[in-house]
Amino acid sequence: MKKVILILVAAVIVAGAAAFGVRTWMDRRVLPPGFASGNGRIEATEIDIAAKYPARIATINVEEGDLVQPGQVLAELDTRELAAQLAAAEAQVEQARQAYAETEHVIAQRKTELQLASTEYERNLVLLGGHFVSQQRVDNLQSVRDTAQSALAAAESRLLNNEAAIRSAEATVAQLKQQLADGVLTSPRVGRVLFRLAEPGEVVGAGGKVLTVLDLSNIYMTIFLPASAAGALAIGTDARIVVEPLPDRAIPGNVSFVSAKAQFTPKQVETADERNRMMFRVKIRVPQSLVEKHLEQVKTGVPGVAYVRLDPKAAWPDWLQSDLTEDTAATSEGNPGSRTLPPAVLAVPPADGAKAEVPASEPAPAPAPAPAQ
Repeated sequence: MKKVILILVAAVIVAGAAAFGVRTWMDRRVLPPGFASGNGRIEATEIDIAAKYPARIATINVEEGDLVQPGQVLAELDTRELAAQLAAAEAQVEQARQAYAETEHVIAQRKTELQLASTEYERNLVLLGGHFVSQQRVDNLQSVRDTAQSALAAAESRLLNNEAAIRSAEATVAQLKQQLADGVLTSPRVGRVLFRLAEPGEVVGAGGKVLTVLDLSNIYMTIFLPASAAGALAIGTDARIVVEPLPDRAIPGNVSFVSAKAQFTPKQVETADERNRMMFRVKIRVPQSLVEKHLEQVKTGVPGVAYVRLDPKAAWPDWLQSDLTEDTAATSEGNPGSRTLPPAVLAVPPADGAKAEVPASEPAPAPAPAPAQ
């Protein structure tokens, strides 16, 4: 028993020493002038896949960790009741169209009757001038004509009502078809399933979350820089990311966002020294071309350090150059690189499935070239 305990203690000590060694090795690097750095984690936007209306979940087609493509069916709701309502609504459309056609036939008949009544009335009106017919006969024919005219107006009004009934029934059909389509939950982006929040058979309400998907079309690291550094940054500024699991592998990136408001700002900012302590949030985005090459290896939550170049004329130190930066440079010149990204690069999953968190700004590490082996 004591031997087992000693082995476990030794394993813990070795693991801790290894982690400490990696951190110490990274800290021995020296960042030349014209650069700034900050600590952060690899992040991606989380997208909640939710139901638009209350329903029972019929199927879920993915598991946590699955890579999904845009338009891929992730889950389906039980839409049998909606399908029955759609069938009834389509029957109402057919009935309304049939009533419309019948009314059109009636209108044609009423127009013929009105034409005959008008012709007979006008002919007898001429005969009345020659005293060949009585006034009573002319009055009767006028009444027949007026009745035919009223019948035609009523039929035309009924036709308008039938037309409105068709539009209403068709709108109901379109609404039900949309609800049926909404019952199929698809992925809006290329991503990875982070959480499976419900199971088949469960009933979810309107807006009820079924899955959470990481949007892998936007991989970035958030860091915090002082005002002196953030003020010198422009959108698109060249950057590098070094993750702790692979400290010798620089990942290329660029500045995609600089906050207009400071974080961790003292309530009273009156002196230049206090202004230098103001920290601004900065996003470093990994090129989409690099992410697309290695979607299977991309995850979130890994801690690391991001470096930005404040002076465009400053040359990146050798320890912030790698085959990945060369591949990205070759791609931008129309000659994509062919090197393969190792499975561990860009990520390790967040512990216990927790969402990636951006730590408070830490003192920038002072990285420098690794010592000769």
